[in-house]
Formats: sequence, structure tokens, C-alpha cells
Amino acid sequence: MRRTMPLFLLAALLLIVEGCGSTVQPGQRGLRWRPLTEGLSSEPLKNGFYWRAPWNDIYVYDVRWQSYTENVDALSADDLQVLIKAVIILRPVAEEIHFLAQEVGPDFYARMVKPEFMAAVRSVVSGYPMVTVPEKSTEIASKIQAVVLDKLKGRHLELQSIALADVDFPQIVLSAIEQKQAKEQQKEQKEFELVIAEKDAEIARRRARGEGDAIRIRSEGEAEGFRIRADGQAKAQQTIARTLTPEYLRYKLYDSPNSKLVLLPDQLKVPILINPDSPQSGPMIQHDRGLPSLQSNESGVMTNP
Repeated sequence: MRRTMPLFLLAALLLIVEGCGSTVQPGQRGLRWRPLTEGLSSEPLKNGFYWRAPWNDIYVYDVRWQSYTENVDALSADDLQVLIKAVIILRPVAEEIHFLAQEVGPDFYARMVKPEFMAAVRSVVSGYPMVTVPEKSTEIASKIQAVVLDKLKGRHLELQSIALADVDFPQIVLSAIEQKQAKEQQKEQKEFELVIAEKDAEIARRRARGEGDAIRIRSEGEAEGFRIRADGQAKAQQTIARTLTPEYLRYKLYDSPNSKLVLLPDQLKVPILINPDSPQSGPMIQHDRGLPSLQSNESGVMTNP
């Protein structure tokens, strides 16, 4: 009995001490609550142990940065559902926890911050098409933060940042997106094939036009060559025709060393046959009526053999 008495007194003392004191941890602030006298004190208590009467209390607020994550169902600009995981980081202003406790209380996030936060997410996301939400998540988070800052102005809270941790779409929406992308890829492939076909056709047309031009140029060249040769021949024939006078032909006949002079009587209307292959020295003249043949002498005078 004597041994258990000190233990009992120690336990009672600990209970009394625990019931008559409160501890404020580092990163926290406390407010004394004296319901029988002054009520809620305006001077924040920093970390430490504080004695109090059993009928009094100390309210403790965590003034460190705290993050809160919310899953928000939002509708995009094209009325499609988007599942967004949004994160907000904030803390109470240490010097203003007295006003925060009076106006809202320790559950300030659930009662004041969360509704404004989720409403801001839905409002900003509704201005973007669904497919652009993931790639523009940083821009969307900045706009949400601006809206929340405006809503929490003068509410004794300090906002550090807002971020979109994840963006997801319902399975039916994902299937629709995949089908749309597949159709767009098929369309792009067809357009690409059409461009290639047009290029091939243009190349074929240019090649055919080039070959046609080459043939035309070659034909024109050949025709021009024929025309030039024909003009030359015509001019040569005209020149020869102008120079072939009877006097010139008679001169060429006299001037030729192989020529033989044959004198025939005037008004001789008989056929004359000249045999160039005859072994005689002069041309043979034969009459078809049995006339004696004549042979020219060296002077070219026809004689009777």
C-alpha cells in the first residue's frame, strides 16, 4: 500500500499538469481562450509550453505551408467532361490568426478555401477545348491562381501556388479522340498522296512538253535545213539558167577537146542516130531511107567513103 501511494500521487500530478497546460509546436501559433474573463486573446503564442486554468483553453493553428488536393469534374469549352487533379498550397498569416479564428475558425480550408478553389478550376477550364487542357495546364493553373487570390483577399491566408497535377478524360471521350485522330491521319495521308500524285503528273507533263519541244525544235531545224538547201539549189539553178545562153553552150562545145564538128545540109529532115560506142573516129550518121553513110574527116567535114 505504501509503495503504490507515490505512484498514485505522481499520476495525479501528471494529470493535473496535463490538464492545466498546453504545448505549441514549432510552426504553430496559439490563441488563449478565457471564457470567464477576456475571451479570445489577440496576441498569438509562439512555440512552447503554456500553463492555463482547467476551465481555459489554447487554440492551436498550423502556420506552415500546407497542400490540399482536390479531384474536380469540369466541363470544357466543347461541353466534354474533364477530370482534373488540382493542388493548392497555402497557409494562415501568423500575425492574423486572431482574425482568422474569429471570422472562420480552424476549419478555414473546408469552409472557405475549397469551394472557391473548385469553382475557380471549373470556371477557367470551361474556356478551353478539351484536347488543349493538358498542354496548357500551366496557363490554366496561373489563371486559377489569379482567381483564387482575388477571392481570398483579406481572408488572412497566404497563397503560394496552384498546379494541375493530372488531367484525365473518360474512356468514352478517349475513344472518340482516338477515332478522330485516326480519321485526321487518314485524311492527311490522302492529302499527301494527292500532292505526290499532282507532283508526278506535273513532272510527266513537263517531261512530255520538253520532249515535244525537242521534237519540234529538231523538226524545225531539219525543215530549215531542207529549206536552205532547196533555196541554194533553186538559186544555183537560176544562176545556171541565166548563164546557159546559146552562145555559151556553143562556146563550150567548141572549147571541149572531145567535141567533133558535124556539118549537115540545111533543111535535112531526117532522123540522125549517133552511136558513141562506134570504133570509128567520128560519129556515124545514118539515113533511114538507104542513104549512104557519111563519115567526118579530121576537120569535121562530112565525106563520102
